[in-house]
Amino acid sequence: MSPIEKPRKRVDNPPQKLQKSSRKWMYLALILIVIVIAVVAVVVSQNLLNPKSDNVPEGNPVALFDTDYGTFKVELFQDKMPETVDNFVKLVNDGFYNGVIFHRIGDNFMIQGGGYYPNGTRKTSPYGNIPFETSDVKHVDGAISMASTGAKVGGAAEFFICDGAQSFLDGNYAAFGVVIEGLDVVRTIAAQPHPDGGDGTGKPDSDIVINNIIIISS
Repeated sequence: MSPIEKPRKRVDNPPQKLQKSSRKWMYLALILIVIVIAVVAVVVSQNLLNPKSDNVPEGNPVALFDTDYGTFKVELFQDKMPETVDNFVKLVNDGFYNGVIFHRIGDNFMIQGGGYYPNGTRKTSPYGNIPFETSDVKHVDGAISMASTGAKVGGAAEFFICDGAQSFLDGNYAAFGVVIEGLDVVRTIAAQPHPDGGDGTGKPDSDIVINNIIIISS
């Protein structure tokens, strides 16, 4: 007798619904992959176009000076002169400089302020003198530096801003920032009429008031 063949089981194709579900998940996975690739490409391109350098400081505060002759902005080198900048910013935030004058000016030299009211009354810092601080910051055109009683002596509140580079002051006075906008205002103030005190500087014939100083970024 010929062997009895067992009936073969019929293998059906997967249901159409299951096939559609698999395609749906495949499409979603492809979309996610494309999105991830696009995001990575954008990040990489931004880093290439705007490379960050460890030599470029971020977050230095900027002070806005409002005077009778206009406004100017000064970047304060917190990254290089932290103690001096902290002292200056603290005084600014206290409103210490509001209403005082530039009491000593000299064309092609500097303008000095932060210590007197228009009536001649002396104003002193409530925090006293700070230690003399040094760095590689130079007295370039527009540099702001601490005024003091002498070379390598820490100041308190008075400051001066250079009208032209004053390299002979480097290492002897604490330069801690530079004018980044409005240097023409500094030059105008320095050029105002004044008596000659023997070194080409003197008190302006008319008061030049610092209306206020504010920190506009940090």
